[in-house]
Amino acid sequence: MLNFILFGPPGAGKGTQSEKLIEKYQLVHISTGDLFRAHIKNQTALGQKVSALIADGQLVPDGITIDMLEEEVDKNPNAKGFIFDGFPRTIPQAEALDEFLESKGSSIAGVIALDVKQDELTKRVAQRQKETGRVDDQADKIQKRIDEYFNKIIHVLPYYAAQKKLTKIDGFGNIDEIFESLCAVIDKY
Repeated sequence: MLNFILFGPPGAGKGTQSEKLIEKYQLVHISTGDLFRAHIKNQTALGQKVSALIADGQLVPDGITIDMLEEEVDKNPNAKGFIFDGFPRTIPQAEALDEFLESKGSSIAGVIALDVKQDELTKRVAQRQKETGRVDDQADKIQKRIDEYFNKIIHVLPYYAAQKKLTKIDGFGNIDEIFESLCAVIDKY
């Protein structure tokens, strides 16, 4: 099974690139953000909890996130592999993901981090908010999410670097060029 984590701050292009990678490699995309939004849209009990947290710009607790992720993996027993987007955000989440995949006889093949400067992220997210109206892209919340990434979430990268699974890709530029760089990394596996 070919499992990758696509890492990067809000607006780095993870969703855009994931769509292209899914098509090329026939992988299942698991975005914790998409899972949260689906639960919110369907007004599940979990969705109501997640909605309140996201509206405040807070991270969803590990237990809730991990349970949703495991449920999603279990829904796809015949998958060729997964692209994890927006997860893990903490070292305990990374360890939980490793343990879960190991229990399934699998592992993370690689972690690809899209590097994008903060000023470019702000522009991209502002444009995305205009186009999609995503509540979590509003100016007062997005800066909180970007800060959260650069102050906390980015500290997960050394966990994967120590395992020699981390590759950084320049996330600034043409979508197709970035995609080619991602494919060059994945094709090594």
